[in-house]
Amino acid sequence: MIDASSFDNAKALFHTFGCKLNFAETSTIAKTLAAKGIRRVSTGETPDIIVVNTCSVTEVADKKCRQALHRFASKYPEAVIVVTGCYAQLKSHEIAEIPGVDIVVGTDQKLAISEYIDKWYADRQKCREVTPAKDIRAFHPSCSGEDRTRYFLKIQDGCDYWCSYCTIPMARGRSRSGSIDEIVGQARKVAEDGGREIVLTGVNIGDFGKGRDDTFFDLIKELDKVDGIERYRISSIEPNLLTDDIIDWVASSRRFMPHFHIPLQAGSDEVLSLMRRHYDTALFRHRIERIREVMPDAFIGVDLIVGARGETEELFRKSYDFVDSIDISRLHVFPYSERPGTKALGIDGIVSQADKHKRTCRMLSLSENKLNAFMARFIGTTRKVLPEEPKVGKPMFGFTDNYLRVQMSPDPSLYNTIVPVRLDSAVPDEELINGTILS
Repeated sequence: MIDASSFDNAKALFHTFGCKLNFAETSTIAKTLAAKGIRRVSTGETPDIIVVNTCSVTEVADKKCRQALHRFASKYPEAVIVVTGCYAQLKSHEIAEIPGVDIVVGTDQKLAISEYIDKWYADRQKCREVTPAKDIRAFHPSCSGEDRTRYFLKIQDGCDYWCSYCTIPMARGRSRSGSIDEIVGQARKVAEDGGREIVLTGVNIGDFGKGRDDTFFDLIKELDKVDGIERYRISSIEPNLLTDDIIDWVASSRRFMPHFHIPLQAGSDEVLSLMRRHYDTALFRHRIERIREVMPDAFIGVDLIVGARGETEELFRKSYDFVDSIDISRLHVFPYSERPGTKALGIDGIVSQADKHKRTCRMLSLSENKLNAFMARFIGTTRKVLPEEPKVGKPMFGFTDNYLRVQMSPDPSLYNTIVPVRLDSAVPDEELINGTILS
C-alpha cells in the first residue's frame, strides 16, 4: 500500500486530450511526479495513479473525457484518479461526481498535482480545487520532451479575445506569458538534452508579452540565436498577430521553418463578424499571399469551423470559395459545437447536424485535394528531414523542413540528425511521402 511518506515503486498513467499545450503541461506534471519517485507505468503494469489532462473545445471532447474516466475507473478500481485541464476547470462538479474520480483541479493548479496527491494519500479525502478564471494570473512554464527529437515549449497561456464560440478564456484565464530570458533558458536546456526541434505552443502565442514591452517578434529573434536547436516551428498563431515583419523575418532566419498554422475559422466576413474574430478575409488573404511571396515552399495549415450559428448555405458557399481561392496546404475542419456560456448561443440561425456533416465533408474533400497537390509539388526533389527514433521492424519517419511527413528505410544511426532525403512518391491516403536517404 502506497502512503504519503514513500512513493517508491509507485506507477502513474498519463492520458492527455486536446492541444499541444496540454501535452507540454502533462510532460511537466510527469516530471514533478518523477521527482517524488513516481514513474510512468510500463505496458502490462497496473497504475497506482492516473492523471487525465482534459480538453473542452467541443462537446465531443467532453464526451471523450467522460468515457475515458469511466473506463479507467472500471479497469483500475484501486488507482487514484486525478483530473485536470479545461474540462475540469469548466465543469469540475460534473467530473467530481463521476465514480472513481478522486482529485479534480483546475488549470491553475495543474502543475501542483503532486501536492494534491500527497494530501490524498495523507487523508484519503476527495478533493476539488478550481480557481475562477478571472483570478488566474500566474504563468507556469512547461516543456515536453517525450520524443528527444521534438520538444513542445509553452511560451504563453490564456486568451483575451473572447470569440463568440469559444470557452478558452473561461478555462484558461487571461493572456499571460513567460519572460524572454526564461523561454530562451528552456530552449538552451532542450539543446543540452539533445533536442533538435522546438514547437512554440500556447493558447494565443502571438499575444506573447502582452502587458510588457517585449513581443512575440522579440522572442523569436532571441530564440534564433540558441546554438544546438536546428529547427523551430510556430504553432497556431492568429492572422492579425502574424505580421508581415514576422513573415519576412522567418523567411530569412536560420532556424525557423517555413511552416505556419493559422486559424481562419470562417471564409466569409459575415460569419467572422458573428464569431467576433479580429480580422477579415482580406487580411487573411494578404497573409497567405505574403507567405507564398517570400516562402513559396511553406506549409500552411488552416483551422476552419463549419456550421456555426448564422452560417447560411449561401455564406457556407462563400466560405468554401474563399478557401478554394487561397494557396494553402491543408485544412483542419471542425463542425461547430454549442458551448455553454458563450455569446454564440444568442445568435439566430442554427445549422442542422445533417448540414454540418455535409459541409464538413465538402471542406475535408477540398483539404485532401490541396494537400495532395502540395505534396505532388515536391516529388523528385530533395529536402532536409529530421528522422525520429525508428521502431523495431518499422520504417523510419520524419518531417521535412516544410512539414511533409516522410517514411524511409530504418537507420538508427541517423536518428535525431538532419539528413537530405529524396522525395520519391506520395502515399495520399496516409498523407505521407516515400523517401530515400541520400549519402
